[in-house]
Amino acid sequence: MVFQLLKRKMSQSLIIRLMNNAEVTEKKILELKNKLEEVKKIKIQEKIKGLTKENAELAVKVEKAKNELIRLEILNGKKQYTIPGKTATVAVTNDINKNNDDKEKTTKPVKKEKEPVKKNKDKSNDTTSDVVDVRKLDFRIGKIVEVNKHPDADSLYVEKIDCGENKLRTVVSGLVNHVPIEEMQNRIVMVLCNLKPAKMRGITSEAMVMCASSPEKVEILLPPAEAVPGDLVTCEGYPREPEAQLNPKKKVFETCAPDLKTNEDKVACYKGNPLVIPGKGAVIAPSLKGVSVK
Repeated sequence: MVFQLLKRKMSQSLIIRLMNNAEVTEKKILELKNKLEEVKKIKIQEKIKGLTKENAELAVKVEKAKNELIRLEILNGKKQYTIPGKTATVAVTNDINKNNDDKEKTTKPVKKEKEPVKKNKDKSNDTTSDVVDVRKLDFRIGKIVEVNKHPDADSLYVEKIDCGENKLRTVVSGLVNHVPIEEMQNRIVMVLCNLKPAKMRGITSEAMVMCASSPEKVEILLPPAEAVPGDLVTCEGYPREPEAQLNPKKKVFETCAPDLKTNEDKVACYKGNPLVIPGKGAVIAPSLKGVSVK
């Protein structure tokens, strides 16, 4: 009888232990499932982040390739026309235009009608060319690979800047009194690349180094840490449509200049919209807030 009681107690305790072990096991399985879900979420977020970065980099490459194609088409005599309602441009060769002109010349009976037709075409083109804002400015990232003082002007530097093109650009900057020459060498800068080349004390300047400027101080703008020569600078809300070379008579930069300023976070902006390199970050001033960018 005693043996049976002991056997029954042992069986009961064994069952209780097994039930406790089963409960502990279930908890551990549940914890493992929760951890597995967390790991999955982290991996998915990392994948999304990686794909987003890749998409941004691809967008920059596509934009860069598109602008290079437009530049080459212009160099090869192809005229650029903006499609109404779109940011894309269409290239038309001068030869085709010439052929069309020749055909018009040979049709004497419609000679009087030729001038009104041309005027209508010009008006349609003016609707796109009349837009004057930051989208017409070709801001790019460059690296100063060589800098010297101008031989005929004490306040000017003469720089050789790599803008990611086939050759270096010569740029003359009035920064001698603001930035020591040793801080200019190998510096990454934002450059306005489509100004008409102009001689400054006998040396032709092919671009402009962009700075934050106040009456008391001038600072060269700082591109993002990952920026490299040739990166294109964009402005949200103003898709890039830079002209190959700005017409000085249209005063495009002079029109945009009053709205180019740093904000309270020192970010360079146009009408409050940051100037950025997609996927890399904004262009900022070292310390100046609310001042002109020029």
